[in-house]
Parts: sequence; C-alpha cells; structure tokens
Amino acid sequence: MEHPLASFNCCPKCGSKQFAIVNRKAKRCISCGFVYYFNPSSATVAFILNGKNELLVCRRAKDPAQGTLDLPGGFIDMRETAEEGIVREVFEETGLIVNEAIYQFSLPNVYVYSGSLLSLNINTFIVECNTFQTFHIVLPILTDDNGRTGERHRQFPTLTCKLL
Repeated sequence: MEHPLASFNCCPKCGSKQFAIVNRKAKRCISCGFVYYFNPSSATVAFILNGKNELLVCRRAKDPAQGTLDLPGGFIDMRETAEEGIVREVFEETGLIVNEAIYQFSLPNVYVYSGSLLSLNINTFIVECNTFQTFHIVLPILTDDNGRTGERHRQFPTLTCKLL
C-alpha cells in the first residue's frame, strides 16, 4: 500500500518538484521552505440503541467494504465540530434526528481510499434519537435548495439500516 505522501510530487504552495520527504508524516519544499504535514482526518461514529437495547447498524452503500454492516457516522466537514458532524451524519445516513450526543472516546484508525492509507481519528458518541422501531429505513435521493439532484446528495440514496 502506497503512503499518501507518495502522491504529492510537487509543492502545493509554489509548484516546485523539489518536494522532499522530511519524515513519515511530512514533506518539505527545498525551493520555498513550505512544509506539508499529513495529519489524521477526523470522523465520527454513533452507537444508537432503542428501548429494547438493540443497536442500529447500517449496510455500507459504497466502497470501501460495500455491503458490510457499519455504525452510522462519517467524516467531519471543515469548520464543523465532532458534535455537529455526528448530528449531520446520523441524519444523512438514517433520517433520525439526534436529541443528544454524548462523547465517549476517540481512537486511531486507518482507512483505505483510492489505494492509499488515510489516517483517521474516530470520535465515538452514544446518541439518543427520536423514537425508532422500524427495522429498515430507506432514504430518498435528496436534492439541493434549487431542487436539483446533486452528486453530494446521492451518496446514500438507499442506505438500509436495521436493528441487531
């Protein structure tokens, strides 16, 4: 598996090809001195239980690991807190409204994307949602404010969730 920094051949600041490895997490431009650090991305994951103490899981709609069971969650967007991210991700993936998200712990993980390993910091939450008793939730394809269907909104058009 290729290290993610291997795909950075030129300095993102000045464009120089003299972009050299400093250590396992950084490259430095010899021309302008810019140092790029490859830091982990942040993600969230939700543990959602119903009144019967059953755990809600989703079946992954896309690779990696398409078709496998997973907890609701995903990457935190720029300028978004982990708390805001978990609320957004739970709604996007399940249609459930988060009433309360209680932070539990974080853990490091790696994620294979486009043939490269990405480093993640996963923030875990116990999430309380509006009542859910159904075994399957199928989401419609969402549209933007102008009524157009966008690529971003087609990410989870028919994500199936169930209780374990």
